[in-house]
Amino acid sequence: MRHLVLIDGHHLMYRAYWAIPRTLKTRAGEQTNTVFGVASMLLSILAKEEPDAFLFCFDEGDQTFRHQEAVDYKAGRAETPDDFYAQIPRVHELIDTFAIPHVSDAKFEADDLLCAYARAAEKEGMRVTIVTGDRDALQLASDRIRIAIPHKGYQQAEYLGPKEIEAKYGVRPDQIPSYKGLTGDPSDNLPGVKGIGPKSAAELLQKYGTLKGVYDHLEEIRPAVRDKLAADREQAFFCERMALLVWDMPLLPLDQLSLGVFPAGRILSFFRAMEFTLLIKRFQSLLQSPFGRTHCASEDVPMSPAPQTKSTEQLLLF
Repeated sequence: MRHLVLIDGHHLMYRAYWAIPRTLKTRAGEQTNTVFGVASMLLSILAKEEPDAFLFCFDEGDQTFRHQEAVDYKAGRAETPDDFYAQIPRVHELIDTFAIPHVSDAKFEADDLLCAYARAAEKEGMRVTIVTGDRDALQLASDRIRIAIPHKGYQQAEYLGPKEIEAKYGVRPDQIPSYKGLTGDPSDNLPGVKGIGPKSAAELLQKYGTLKGVYDHLEEIRPAVRDKLAADREQAFFCERMALLVWDMPLLPLDQLSLGVFPAGRILSFFRAMEFTLLIKRFQSLLQSPFGRTHCASEDVPMSPAPQTKSTEQLLLF
């Protein structure tokens, strides 16, 4: 069964930015902590998942249909430092150097793109791994779609399928939008129903199935909870709608996502230009693995890396 890996690009960039010291720079002074972190996780994902197809999905801006419907959507988030944004072009260059496609759309969030490609691949009989830390993606889990949440770079990824999601949250994947309608999502500035926490939300959905089912049986619910639900009814359905991912958009043909031959020379040159000595060694190891050999041109012979520096050795575990 062919395996498609879908990456939440901004999630990987944010993880990298905050995990790797911002003092990581080239000798010329270019800050590279985000680029290094994304490249490190990319190598780990390739080695661990051994995908047949690969796609990065990015957010494009703050004018999606959700922002248009709610002017304060995602308001209140801490401002991202300028030195993060300055590294985004280099991250895109990294992805292009690996000849991996990436997509974005001004009308939709990266989550929606992940949803659309995951559903399309599932329909074609593919296995899908979605790498993200956004819990909205949990609604996509199925027998063929799993969510991978990175921990310690990608060395201890947490894999969530339907059984794991139900065990962890008390609800099925298809109930996640209703769950968020009740509990809200502070990261997206969605309040949900005031006073309804994860445990109460799970109990309600286990009994009534959906948010609509909860409100259709409002009179059966004990007064203390019923009053909270009644007070924030409109808000609950609004938050559910904001959490529901969409997939009605034009997509690249799935065959364009196939992982081809790594342009090893270009990748090594990029790593040398970024002074990623440790990653040169890791990429060469990847090329020598059975997976790497299937994606390496016969004329690409790995070159010996330069000696590791103390700064990169200290980042070995990421």
